[in-house]
Amino acid sequence: MEKTQLKENLEIATPNIATSAFVAKGAKIIGAVMLKRNSSVWYNCVLRADINKIVIGERSNIQDNSTIHLENDQGVKVGNDVTVGHNVILHGCSIKDGALIGMGAIIMNGVKVGKGALIGAGSVIMEQMIIPDYSVVVGIPGKIIKTRTEKAYKENVKWARKYVQLSKIHKNQN
Repeated sequence: MEKTQLKENLEIATPNIATSAFVAKGAKIIGAVMLKRNSSVWYNCVLRADINKIVIGERSNIQDNSTIHLENDQGVKVGNDVTVGHNVILHGCSIKDGALIGMGAIIMNGVKVGKGALIGAGSVIMEQMIIPDYSVVVGIPGKIIKTRTEKAYKENVKWARKYVQLSKIHKNQN
């Protein structure tokens, strides 16, 4: 099937949201979206899984104004302990555990972001790029500029854990 075509008899699925997940007011979760334990989707985000699936891993956070969408043949998978900064676009890509996606980054179809990688703010990661574990990628188009250590990965996880705590506060006040 071509990307410009829709599957026949397409039906929009119902999201599957863990009871411990946080979805902020104004966020839109549409279709086959799975939010795992302690994940969070912040104010004014749109996760639209009308033609494929979106999976957000445990303790991962999708920050304010971010958009996640997909292709007929490419869903979106975000691993555990991932931080997706404000105003990010994820489209038909996969992000492994402990990655940090900087504010305003755009990650295109078929991109695979490795464990503990860091995508710099405002970067544009072009289709099909494979980013190895612990890489730092910046620029338009995104280029790998260095490799990080396991220690940097642990710092990324700390950011994700902070957002778990923050989401509990917001959830209790709403």
